[in-house]
Amino acid sequence: MHAWPASEVPALPGQGRDLRIHDTATGGPVTLDPGPVARLYVCGITPYDATHLGHAATYNAFDLVQRVWLDTKRQVHYVQNVTDVDDPLLERAQRDDVDWVALAEKETALFREDMTALRMLPPRHYIGAVEAIPGIVPLVERLRELGAAYELEGDVYFSVESDPHFGQVSRLDAAAMRLLSAERGGDPDRPGKKNPLDPMLWMAAREGEPSWDGGSLGRGRPGWHIECVAIALDHLGMGFDVQGGGSDLAFPHHEMGASHAQVLTGEFPMAKAYVHAGMVALHGEKMSKSKGNLVFVSQLRRDGVDPAAIRLALLAHHYRADWEWTDQVLADAQARLGRWRAAVSRPDGPPADALVEEIRVALAADLDAPAALAAVDRWAELQDAQGGTDTAAPGLVSRAVDALLGVAL
Repeated sequence: MHAWPASEVPALPGQGRDLRIHDTATGGPVTLDPGPVARLYVCGITPYDATHLGHAATYNAFDLVQRVWLDTKRQVHYVQNVTDVDDPLLERAQRDDVDWVALAEKETALFREDMTALRMLPPRHYIGAVEAIPGIVPLVERLRELGAAYELEGDVYFSVESDPHFGQVSRLDAAAMRLLSAERGGDPDRPGKKNPLDPMLWMAAREGEPSWDGGSLGRGRPGWHIECVAIALDHLGMGFDVQGGGSDLAFPHHEMGASHAQVLTGEFPMAKAYVHAGMVALHGEKMSKSKGNLVFVSQLRRDGVDPAAIRLALLAHHYRADWEWTDQVLADAQARLGRWRAAVSRPDGPPADALVEEIRVALAADLDAPAALAAVDRWAELQDAQGGTDTAAPGLVSRAVDALLGVAL
């Protein structure tokens, strides 16, 4: 599966700072010090509907992570998956009487278009669950050999008790885990499971649903968590730098994935930091496909909204914050974009070297994009009030905003 084209990242004078970011597993900030190649895995979409602003906010956060690393002169090995076979996708295809493969391909293509428009840097590897199945099956078989998996009516489950580190990603108690498991795709009430929290690794073939050769597992399809584990281990290995996604993935998805990988390899941890973006609401409730209260990036683009304004609207909120999309949020972003473009269109301006450093400092401090935006606002206000004589300043500001914030002026 192919990703989307990369926009050019302008070169800036000097060098950025190492990223200090909030780690869900420790509950506090950690300073990331990757080697020459930083390794990032971000969980991708289940393509049964278009990219909404909750998705965009999450991918924007991890695009900033990449930009900070690139500014430190590192390479970034970024991997993202596409869950192109799953119950919600099959259910939507059945509801709309369309082929599930065609639906997945259509929505994945639209996602690529949205990411391109928003200037999100693409992953080096963009892997679908279906194409990962040949690598998933041996992992499930290995977990069974290790005594960490068991069969129940043809399905194969992972035993969470096989991982002594289980629970250290989300840091939730058993009651909270059980509640979230039921809400987020688990089946804690299924009779016969060793532990209500045990997640499915391999679903035996169901009548009328797609299935694949699972070797000794029989025909079926993979569970959600083992999909990402297989892709991450194949392309990044254990101990990669950041496992990222929305805050609703901390449990069960990232918790279960970490346990799968740790039992498989005997190594700990799967990722050095687990980083989670906040949720975006509309009309007082979190945007979600199940509720249908969505604002789509593609619809905003069709309505003529500049993608740079959409991105500025996302950047105006700290990535870990939960916030609400309103017409005023978009209007403020459009006004800011207009002020910034006017400021950099002049032939000279106030010196901008200090501004570049302010942006770097803000982003290195747990991706504080609102502080970075405020710094650019101050430079634009100074430009508007009194101008300046530095002919290189407008161009430097434009390159810095593009390179570090992903906004083309």
